[in-house]
Amino acid sequence: MRRFYIPQDTTALALGADAVATALCALGIEPIRNGSRGLFWLEPLLEIDSVAGRIGFGPVGAKDIKSILEALDSNPSEHPLFLGAVNEIPYLKSQQRLTYARAGLGDPVCLDTYRQLKGFIGLENALAMSPQQIVDEVAQSGLRGRGGAAFPAGIKWQTVLDAPANDTSSAPHKGQKYIVCNADEGDSGTFADRLVMEADPYQLIEGMAIAGLAVGATQGYIYLRSEYPVAYRLLNTAIQRAQQANLLGHNIAGSNKDFHLEVRLGAGAYICGEETSLLESLEGKRGMVRAKPPLPAIEGLFGQPTVVNNVLTLAAVSSILERGAAAYKNYGMGRSRGTLAIQLGGNIKRGGLIELAFGVTLREIIEEYGQGTYSGLPVRAIQVGGPLGAFLPEAQWDTPLDYEAFSAIGAMIGHGGIVVFDDSADMAAQARFAMEFCVAESCGKCTPCRIGAVRGVEVIDRILANENREENVILLHDLCDTMELGSLCAMGGLTPYPVRSALTHFPTDFNRR
Repeated sequence: MRRFYIPQDTTALALGADAVATALCALGIEPIRNGSRGLFWLEPLLEIDSVAGRIGFGPVGAKDIKSILEALDSNPSEHPLFLGAVNEIPYLKSQQRLTYARAGLGDPVCLDTYRQLKGFIGLENALAMSPQQIVDEVAQSGLRGRGGAAFPAGIKWQTVLDAPANDTSSAPHKGQKYIVCNADEGDSGTFADRLVMEADPYQLIEGMAIAGLAVGATQGYIYLRSEYPVAYRLLNTAIQRAQQANLLGHNIAGSNKDFHLEVRLGAGAYICGEETSLLESLEGKRGMVRAKPPLPAIEGLFGQPTVVNNVLTLAAVSSILERGAAAYKNYGMGRSRGTLAIQLGGNIKRGGLIELAFGVTLREIIEEYGQGTYSGLPVRAIQVGGPLGAFLPEAQWDTPLDYEAFSAIGAMIGHGGIVVFDDSADMAAQARFAMEFCVAESCGKCTPCRIGAVRGVEVIDRILANENREENVILLHDLCDTMELGSLCAMGGLTPYPVRSALTHFPTDFNRR
């Protein structure tokens, strides 16, 4: 019996996946609503289990269903949308998938499917280990935070494990520790967190439960971006089913260990992606950055020791506990171990998500996977790490994706988002947008960020108007120094990155008048 798969994640839905599913249902075929494999340039991607294995067609519209069904009964390869065996598509085949190994293989909230694909083996292993052994395994893997800061996860977890819970807090927080997942994915060009939650939510749930066992926390929260309704629905369904299967809640799998998990919707503010602002919002307050120290690992949610990691970090934990630290550390280079979820967006021909070991270059990614720009014009600049990442010219595209290598050129990997600009892009306008973005999204707590960004827009406007150009360029550099060194958090501290890089690498764009 043939089985048909059509994704239900946000990207596939935006491209018409529901209409394809409806067309199949009208012909008496009930498709399995899987998650996307990240090949967004082929969505909606229709996959079909056949005698020869799983084959694909894409991008498919409702009008194509009848001809595809006819081709299945004759010669599928003759259909113009035929892609062959899905796993043999070069874009997918050449990846090193650990975190996304299960993405797209089946119904993302089917617990049986997840278990059949080696799900919860990591949790089973963790239940047989001591908290210190779990923390040691994560530390030995070399896993660093995938949210942008790249802080070693093992060190953060060790700090929370060693920190005594505050017994003076009021109930229900007295003596409690917390696991908080930062799923407030707000960087432009990023969607890796969303794809985990929509294509393989149990992977995140499992990773958070392991984190709870590691540091002695019995309560976890997923702080989810409010613009992710599909992820919200799927996460809540998956959590409910995990609870019913005794994989969450009281006495997990008869182990006498507890871990409870809830999803909380974010406040719709970019600054709530900063960990301390997130904690303020989670406590029901306005999302404003806290001064550090104390670190959240010591005094975090409700004043208690808290692990705050992003989706990709926690999702990787289940792979590490399943396969072992050595297997995970075998990927990557230098101090950047494991794999990176790379998101291709902007003016790109083949946008989507690829998972590769650290060390691949931007040039390889853009040319081999992205296939150049969507417009067909030459690539002019690549921004890595979100709206506060540097704009990289062609001379820097051979830099390997490695945290230290990027830091050495004044750039950052951040969350792995890559936005491509063709040679029609105005980089001065992009630099102005960075300052303008900071004006709109700053929490307003510190002067360098709150006022500096406003002044930054004004100074760039004066440069573009050719008013005292040399003096204002010097002033803009001084202003960037103040923001970078004086801001309370990375919001103001990183805004200078795109501005300085545009000034340095694309100076002619500031001389257009």
